[in-house]
Amino acid sequence: MKKSVSIIIGLLIILGGAYTYNLLVNKKKKKAPQEAKVLQTVYTEEVLNHDVPITIIESGRLSAKNRIEIYSEVQGVMEATSKEFKPGAHYSKGEVLVKIRDNDFYANLQAQKSVLQNLITSILPDLRLDYPDAYVRWDEYLRNFDMHKPIGELPQPGSDKEKFFITGKNIYTTYYNTKNLEIVYAKYSIRAPFNGILTDAMVTPGTVVRQGQKLGEFIDPSIYEMEVSVSKSDMASVSIGENVTVRNENSGDSKVWKGTITRINGKVDASTQTVKVYIQISASDLKEGMYLEANITGNPVKDAYEIPNGLLVDGTKVFVVKENKLQIIPVSIVHKNLESVVVRGLDDGMQLVSRPIAGAYSGMEVNIQDGK
Repeated sequence: MKKSVSIIIGLLIILGGAYTYNLLVNKKKKKAPQEAKVLQTVYTEEVLNHDVPITIIESGRLSAKNRIEIYSEVQGVMEATSKEFKPGAHYSKGEVLVKIRDNDFYANLQAQKSVLQNLITSILPDLRLDYPDAYVRWDEYLRNFDMHKPIGELPQPGSDKEKFFITGKNIYTTYYNTKNLEIVYAKYSIRAPFNGILTDAMVTPGTVVRQGQKLGEFIDPSIYEMEVSVSKSDMASVSIGENVTVRNENSGDSKVWKGTITRINGKVDASTQTVKVYIQISASDLKEGMYLEANITGNPVKDAYEIPNGLLVDGTKVFVVKENKLQIIPVSIVHKNLESVVVRGLDDGMQLVSRPIAGAYSGMEVNIQDGK
């Protein structure tokens, strides 16, 4: 009997201890708090498509619009002139740039003129008898014949018989041979075709000049052209006659020049997909070879929207917010500026994300904050 009571008491003690332990453990346990969902705040702006003004910025080098490379068409020794044939020398239109010794050739030319003069003299008696009207014309031509001046045009024949008579006396052949010598003789003196400056000189007086040899370069320093490459996609915004602002991008001053688009190449460069555009500039403080930057105000792009470059995703997409969730939208890039792009493909009223978001993805829930 005592043994049974002892067993019962022991069981009660064990059960009571287990119950007490469970109460203490449950009391210490705290219910884990449920984490509150934190949403990313994004800044948006409402899209409103409009006509976006375009500014095309391209760089290029200046080159003289009027320039010649001086070559010799005859051979001989170069002679000194009133000015030194050196870079920087200024010449007026018609002034001699290069003079090549022509004594021998001049003597041959004079001899040929004398032959022509003698032939005309020899036919005057026959003309006086058979062609009295022609005699008057040829006699006057001979009286005005000057050995030291270019020969004038021969009198026009009054009839076919007169023409055949003159031809039979070999006068026409002699005349054209003489005229040809005069043309060659003129090439011994190379004259400036316009007012300009010598930029390169490869010979000096006393040098033996050979036929076809390059002697130098000559430019007009008052008119320059600037060649720039414009993207094919921007060509719709560029037109001939459009005014352009040009500045020196490497200079600290604010000096600008005004230019005009005078020519547009009709060919697209296959490797760069650009078109050559030529801008004419006139200014006394410009020099050939200067590297300048042209700002071309193109025709506005209709029904488009301008956004910062940093908003582009993968180069052709942007984020918008729809029903508090991010959504990625493809866009078409119409024009690129230095820090922004002009795009199409966004509908009016869309909430465009106006600041980049780290770790953003399509479907991400966000809070909207208006403003850029």
